[in-house]
Amino acid sequence: MSQVGKAELYVKKIRNGTVIDHISAGYALDVLKILNVTGKETNTVGVVINVPSKHIGKKDIVKIEGGELKPEDVDKIALISPKATINIIHEYDVVEKKKVSLPRDITGIIKCGNPVCISNSKEPVSSLFHVQEVEPIRLRCHYCNRTMEKKDILKQF
Repeated sequence: MSQVGKAELYVKKIRNGTVIDHISAGYALDVLKILNVTGKETNTVGVVINVPSKHIGKKDIVKIEGGELKPEDVDKIALISPKATINIIHEYDVVEKKKVSLPRDITGIIKCGNPVCISNSKEPVSSLFHVQEVEPIRLRCHYCNRTMEKKDILKQF
């Protein structure tokens, strides 16, 4: 297999859509799960796993032709890959590039793992977590103090 120039293109460019780059290595399929991408959609989806990265060693990339992310989707991605970047593509050009950011407090995106937590009851209370650590992710429930980690978060998607 010969190399083309200095860089090798793993997945072709998309005309319009979203590229999620710098996903933590090995988590691209989890990003697809979070976005409810099943492969049965009509738009083209490209996934590259464990490619070399100058900045983070190895990374994953997801390209979604014809789709843009909702803010709540970006927040979910930040939970499992806090160094990811979102690139909006129009006519093959990046028109917007932003890093995901993990807020200090997370409300209503995931549920507490404690079945008797008030946020899991029939009370009108939304889940609320405080970010204790970003990498690796560690959240603390505001109501019952239960700690949740990446594996606990991934089980919910």
